[in-house]
Amino acid sequence: MASITPEELNLLIEQTYKVEEEFNELKASYAHLQDTVEKVVEFLPNAIWILNEDNTVFLQNSKARELWKLLKLLEYREDDYEISYEKKSYIVKSSSYKDKMMLSATDITEQKRRENLATMGQMAAHLSHEIRNPIGSISLLSSTLKKRVIPENVPIVEEIQKSVARIERIIKATLMFSKGVEAVKKKFMWSELRESIDMSIGYYGFSKEIEFSFPQEDFELYADKDLLEMLFSNFIANAIDAIELDDNEEGSVRIEYKSSPKNHTFYIYDTGIEIEKPDELFEAFKSTKLKGNGLGLVLSQQIVEAHNGLVKLLPSSPKCFQISIKK
Repeated sequence: MASITPEELNLLIEQTYKVEEEFNELKASYAHLQDTVEKVVEFLPNAIWILNEDNTVFLQNSKARELWKLLKLLEYREDDYEISYEKKSYIVKSSSYKDKMMLSATDITEQKRRENLATMGQMAAHLSHEIRNPIGSISLLSSTLKKRVIPENVPIVEEIQKSVARIERIIKATLMFSKGVEAVKKKFMWSELRESIDMSIGYYGFSKEIEFSFPQEDFELYADKDLLEMLFSNFIANAIDAIELDDNEEGSVRIEYKSSPKNHTFYIYDTGIEIEKPDELFEAFKSTKLKGNGLGLVLSQQIVEAHNGLVKLLPSSPKCFQISIKK
């Protein structure tokens, strides 16, 4: 066996070190690449799973970890498909490369909700247009009828007028929801708005003794008077309905006002029943009461936002909504 010279040994050692160095560089490069891939996968807004051939997880992001039970329901398909899981909708995409399979699940719940709202808004607007003409005729005929009936029947006609007024409010709210809220601001006094609110209460039917208390001091507002009338009428109507459902034979609706350098702030209190599903208060077509159409509070929120303001339910007793609008 030929002996290795010292020069050959040194060369072999150098080559070994060089191979080890290249291996370490390759290992570091692979680790960096893997880390980059993991960060990219983590950055994606959808849940991502990369599976081995035996369906074990090779790589996943945090959203995928949160939805680990959903993975059991997914399957490989050439076409995208939709799946429902825990009251949410997901669009599932899948692809494969060599011995790996990738599955992604994207939450499309909000997108579907917006699409459904748009469809429902269009249908509601169409129906409102169809209803508006006959309701206008009924309103005109009831006014004529009220002048001609015997005094004993006047309350019956007035109940018809109140019902018609309620339908007209629903039609107005539906059409406004379908078109969007835009504030046309002008200067006016609170007393003018309070007078309009008092008139709207007169058209709203209720059976219990309800005390109404509104701010008596007068102050100037720079806002859309018609929109604010609808805003306050919506909250007062909701308050009346809540009192009607309460066990007590009487109730109260109170509005308090506070002024700051930047905002007009109103607090609307009522002694009616509590709200069962506060998380659904401002969702369109999801009414928290039997008589609601699910648009009143949604429009109220849009009206407040059109005035660069904020509306929220406060954790208080009696029940209270806070409405702030910019000056």
